Amino acid sequence: MSEFERLSGVVATNIQKLVQNVSSMQRMIVHIDTQGDSLRQQLRQLQHYTGQLAKDTAQQLMNLGEVQGLDPREKMQKERLQDDFTRALNSFQRLQTESAQREKADLAVARQSGGDYHLPGPGETNTTQFRTQAMMQEEVDLNALQDRERAIRQLESDIVDVNTIFKDLATMVHEQGDIVDSIESNIESATVQVHQGTDQLSQAHTYANSARKKKIILATLGLVILAILIIIIAVEVKN
Repeated sequence: MSEFERLSGVVATNIQKLVQNVSSMQRMIVHIDTQGDSLRQQLRQLQHYTGQLAKDTAQQLMNLGEVQGLDPREKMQKERLQDDFTRALNSFQRLQTESAQREKADLAVARQSGGDYHLPGPGETNTTQFRTQAMMQEEVDLNALQDRERAIRQLESDIVDVNTIFKDLATMVHEQGDIVDSIESNIESATVQVHQGTDQLSQAHTYANSARKKKIILATLGLVILAILIIIIAVEVKN
């Protein structure tokens, strides 16, 4: 088996895997709102794995382009593989964009709804129990927010990686104007997505700091109320 046959076989197999992974991720996105965090985590893992597969495939394509002495049939096969890879990468990037938008929407909802707890006054019952439950819920919400922040950062990193792959492809296939136009369009799209993600993370950090302050205030108020209740009970016992 020649070097060209070996490399082209690897690239063709990887492209098929990319297409299959994108199809699987599209099905996951459809059901992610109803099947919860387990499916969301599977989607994130598959996205990251697919991004790594795309980088490996791009490197194999570069190696394929360095093979010398190709006949017309082999040159045509190489160009077809480049075209197939570009289409698969386009589909993957569109899915990344959709997934990033969903993650940012979830982050916005969590930021708006977090920290809205009412602490009972001295005359209300189950003060200590409610305070404990409120603090636990605050911790759960904060952890969920941080998890979404990490997911967005990973998506941004993966989008940047795909952006780099498109630039490398543009160098390899510069003589194919239609493919270059498609690549440049996706580079611009990826850049916009990264800037939007940065703004979202900045807002998320602001919320996280606010949530921590609320947690401290909540705990302090709980201790003050508990002290007041102890004093009231002690006075009543003396009387």
